[in-house]
Amino acid sequence: MTDKPMSNRPMQKFHGSCHCGAVQFEIETDFPELTQCDCSICRRKNALMVKVHESKFRLLAGEDSLTEYQFHTRTAHHFFCKVCGIYPFHRKRIAPDHFGVNVFCLENFDPTGIAVRQAVGAAMT
Repeated sequence: MTDKPMSNRPMQKFHGSCHCGAVQFEIETDFPELTQCDCSICRRKNALMVKVHESKFRLLAGEDSLTEYQFHTRTAHHFFCKVCGIYPFHRKRIAPDHFGVNVFCLENFDPTGIAVRQAVGAAMT
């Protein structure tokens, strides 16, 4: 038995980017759930995220346009575009082989109907 939400949606590829288009990426997911975290940085950036295994994430362009921010335990790696400032994704603290991808950076994606889990990041030590 698994504690992971199951999705009845098919695996799909989505193209994503920052606002200015310098950072381009592609993900493949079935969107089992979306997460909204209450840690200090996530509250401020107000992103809605999907967890994607690193094998299902591909950076297409803009590696040199990314800047990284770390805080607290310096385990998670939050990436922002140096040009427009948008947060497209981060490498997760608890699951470092996964990315948290900001679904608002995905082209033609509508989050309607996908369960949103409230992640308790503020209480992590």
